[in-house]
Order: sequence, then C-alpha cells, then structure tokens
Amino acid sequence: MPLPTHVRIVEVGPRDGLQNEAQPISVTDKVQLVDALTAAGLGYIEVGSFVSPKWVPQMAGSAEVFAQIQRKPGVVYGALAPNLRGFEDALAAGVKEVAVFAAASEAFSRRNINCSISESLERFGPIMDAARQHGVTVRGYVSCVLGCPYEGHVAPEQVALVARELYAMGCYEVSLGDTIGTGTAGATRKMFEVVSKEVPREKLAGHFHDTYGQAVANIYASLLEGISVFDSSIAGLGGCPYAKGASGNVATEDVVYLLNGLGIDTGIDLDALMLAGQQICTVLGRPTGSRVAKARSAQ
Repeated sequence: MPLPTHVRIVEVGPRDGLQNEAQPISVTDKVQLVDALTAAGLGYIEVGSFVSPKWVPQMAGSAEVFAQIQRKPGVVYGALAPNLRGFEDALAAGVKEVAVFAAASEAFSRRNINCSISESLERFGPIMDAARQHGVTVRGYVSCVLGCPYEGHVAPEQVALVARELYAMGCYEVSLGDTIGTGTAGATRKMFEVVSKEVPREKLAGHFHDTYGQAVANIYASLLEGISVFDSSIAGLGGCPYAKGASGNVATEDVVYLLNGLGIDTGIDLDALMLAGQQICTVLGRPTGSRVAKARSAQ
C-alpha cells in the first residue's frame, strides 16, 4: 500500500497533554498555547474537556479558553465531552466538534469510568442524538488498543468490536489509542488490518504513547497500513492517570519531522511548532519531551 501524500495531525496537547499536570495552568497560558498551535498551522486542536473539575481539575476553565482563543477559519477546535452534561456545556461554549471515548479493555473501562464497555457505549446514545440535532460532529476514541495495564494483551478483534460500535452510532472517525505505549510495529499493523474489516481505513486514526519509545515506529507502521490521521501532543505532554508509568503522547514535533522526511504534507511549520512547545514547557517549568526539539535546541 503506498504511503499517504497528506497526513492530518490532531493536536491533543491542550487537553490530553495538560490534563495530567500537577500544577494549575491559567486560562491565559492555555489560550496562548492554542493560539501558538493555530499559528503553526495545525488544522485540528483539541482545546479542552467538559468534565467535572472534581475529576480532572486541569480542565476547569475550558469554556473560558474557548471564549478567548483566536479561531482561524478552517481549523477545528474540539473538546472531550464524555456525557450529556458535558456536551451541553460544550455546545454553550460554541464547540462544533466533540469527542467521546470507550476502552477496548473491560478492566480499564471499569477502573477509568466505573462501567462496562457496553454501558459506556449506551451512555453515548443521548450525546449522538443531541449532536445530530445541533449539527455537531463527534469523534470517537478507543483506549488500550495494544495493551491494558490490568489485562495485558488486548485482542485486535475486541478493538474492532468497540470501533465498529462507535462508527455505527455516528462517530465520523475513530482514533485507536495505545494508552500505555506497549505496542510494537507488527502488533500495530495487525490491529489496523483487523479493525479495518469493520471500519474503513480512511475513518481510522492512530493515537500512540511513547512509553516504550515505539510511537514513531508505530506511526510509520500505520502509514504502511494506509492510515493518514494521527493524534499527537506538543512537546510530548501528557500521560494517563489510570495507567501507571505511561509517558506522554508522541510529540507533535517528532511526528512532523518524520512526515517531512517521508515527503508527506502536513501544512505545519516545524519551527513555529517547536516555539509553541518551548513556550508551554517554560510555563510548566520542565524540559520538552520532543527528541527533535531537544536536538534542535542543542545545535
């Protein structure tokens, strides 16, 4: 299968990246991050999450962030909305696209959202109905597609079942996430091969964490399978509070560097991207998780 000529990057740093930070992050700093990502040429930015601040304190203020960002025509500014209340809050904030998430692992689903996979999918029914009514698009996430911190191996057939349900209920795209970063290139290819029998490849995306240093290899393996949408996080921010030891998402800078080297168009300015990463890392008082940014800054 030939490599895609264009790849769409879904930037999850402002949501998935920041939600696990211990220190409070101001609305102003979040707005500056989103605006810097817009300026770098990102076409899709997941800005925040409409969940109870009791559960995810860092996502408090998502409505204020949406009110203050400089929206650029043609750029999607999405948000996580895991329940109907969250969807209603997102709608009130002017959000045009929301994301819902399910797990491919029963144990992870119960530990993460206190319900079974089937119960979690049932909860999305009212969100999908409301989204159709208000012209809001919905993206789906499946977590633990290449391994679970509680169950270990996750069968690709199980991933396919959950992805099929999300697609059937109206998610226009389903992002498959290696939440604990244990996946390898071979397992990644096999997983997409199996899932694509239930959901078309052009409706699938990859979401890789770099815990074992395999994320870039897994993205290349996904490209070989015809996948052309990838989630990534500026400066490699993020992790998973329910998966001990899971490091950040793959760094957007590293993904863009890979794609540039393959001659694949992203529409993203790597220098502007690295600047955005440097700015948020300064705010957080920590080094970047991007190997490309580290290497460039050392030159």
